Amino acid sequence: MFWQSARTRRQARPAVRVPTARAAGVAGLEIVIDTRERYPYRFSGRQAHPVRQALPCGDYGLVIDGRLVAAVERKSLPDLVSGLTGGRLRYAVADLAALPRAAVVVEDRYSQVFALERVRPAVVADGLAELQVRWPEVPIVFAQTRTLAEEWTYRYLAAARVWAASQDAAARIGPGIGDLDSAPAPPGPTTAEIRVWAREQGLSVSDRGRLRSETIAAWHAAHPAP
Repeated sequence: MFWQSARTRRQARPAVRVPTARAAGVAGLEIVIDTRERYPYRFSGRQAHPVRQALPCGDYGLVIDGRLVAAVERKSLPDLVSGLTGGRLRYAVADLAALPRAAVVVEDRYSQVFALERVRPAVVADGLAELQVRWPEVPIVFAQTRTLAEEWTYRYLAAARVWAASQDAAARIGPGIGDLDSAPAPPGPTTAEIRVWAREQGLSVSDRGRLRSETIAAWHAAHPAP
């Protein structure tokens, strides 16, 4: 049939291929990943060097001279909705707004907000609009997929690196803002995580119930705090 529906045309489109060129011409961009991020972006195939460190806000950051200059908060759509309706997102955006540069990236389309069933779409849409009016310096970007959100994060932080170098951003940050010493401690492992690790090490653990103190101590000995 000559005329195709919009849905058919969308399905026929080839998969998006992200570029391999280094972002903003920056080689070996160091991206700090917050220690609380459980399933972080790997930035594989990109000119980036990920490191783990506790951040005062955001999930991915650019640190210059020991200060957090730029950060990106990553959200899946369910996490975005939960944080918005529970109030946590408001506090997170307020913290991000204190940095010279910050953003929130969502691993989904904005149109999916209006396909929500357990939450009224208008409540979410109004909440997002209110955040953008209250803190316009922290954009909320819908990147459609996790892959594109990772790509957007990489290029945003690279652009922030170039900007920070030209503006001497680290020297202009007020006292206490972006201080890595103020970052909260990473959460402890779950019982399930320790149980899986113990079995990989050949330790005997029960399928249910509390773990023995010796097993927990062994996990902490093998995973010293950064």
